[in-house]
Amino acid sequence: MNKTIGNNLKKLRSVSAYTQDEIASALGITRSAYSNYESGEREIPLSLLEKASNLFGCELYVFFEEEASVDDMILASAFRLDDLCEKDLQEIGQFKDIVKSYLKMDQLAAAQ
Repeated sequence: MNKTIGNNLKKLRSVSAYTQDEIASALGITRSAYSNYESGEREIPLSLLEKASNLFGCELYVFFEEEASVDDMILASAFRLDDLCEKDLQEIGQFKDIVKSYLKMDQLAAAQ
């Protein structure tokens, strides 16, 4: 499972055009720790996966998909700006979390 999660972390990071340093900084960990998660060498804690899902604008389950097509999994809130600092990335993650919550509520309302 660590390899699957790691592969999806890498796909999402690549599609979002972030570096490992940027993601690690936004998650509050070292680049080497993030690299170990991305390579599948270490198990990533759920709390960090939740932060990563907000940052990438995807649902948590995406990390566990064996054949994930990440292009289809990233929400409409996905965007990329250059020269972002750690605080910017954290704010983007918070915004994407709000968008995810709104879309979930919208889906629930449509199902009724």
